[in-house]
Amino acid sequence: MKLTPLGDQAVLAYLSDEAAAVRFAAAVRAAAAPWITDVVPAYASVGVYFDADHIRPRDVVTYLTGLGTVESDTQPAADGPAVHVIPVCYEMHLDLPRVAGQTGLTAEQVIALHTGAEYTVYAIGFVPGFPYLGYLPEPLQGVGRLPSPRVRVEPGSVGLTGRQTGVYPLPRPGGWNIVGRTPLTLVDVAAGYFPLRVGDTVRFARIDAAEFGRLDGERLA
Repeated sequence: MKLTPLGDQAVLAYLSDEAAAVRFAAAVRAAAAPWITDVVPAYASVGVYFDADHIRPRDVVTYLTGLGTVESDTQPAADGPAVHVIPVCYEMHLDLPRVAGQTGLTAEQVIALHTGAEYTVYAIGFVPGFPYLGYLPEPLQGVGRLPSPRVRVEPGSVGLTGRQTGVYPLPRPGGWNIVGRTPLTLVDVAAGYFPLRVGDTVRFARIDAAEFGRLDGERLA
């Protein structure tokens, strides 16, 4: 583990891989040091924010170094990573033919591979609640972004590019390939509703347009 300053009130920890970062973030949270104000994992790194009025940065580094030696033994907490199933209507795609063309697969094969995998939330960003999910099955990897981003991508749109897939929780511009759409609400900023967390597992389940209409607007359970 490598620790570097991140301003004067945070330390950035670089871990060996994404799984190690998830474990280390869990260990830091479980330790519950009173001077820690936030723990933000993203892929193979973890940002640990602290109250500089109560501890010196060098003491934070010492503390985190100690936690790093035991993070591999950390067990998930009771309120730790969750498993989410997100229904997706692949009939509401925009770019399925493009993905099929670039991968050499049929549209049905793309859908089968996309729904057949389990993904880990490795980061949340871009817009509030946008989950970066990895990693796509190898036959789906390598599809580039759109040549020109769309001015508006509808909320619930499920996209993929490179090795990743994700869900646009809010209407925003975007350049990922849209292969379907979920009817569920994944973010409610006003209510502070953000059900997806780094480390959670996500699976996609295929639904038709009728089921999309029935579930439209419901929250992710």
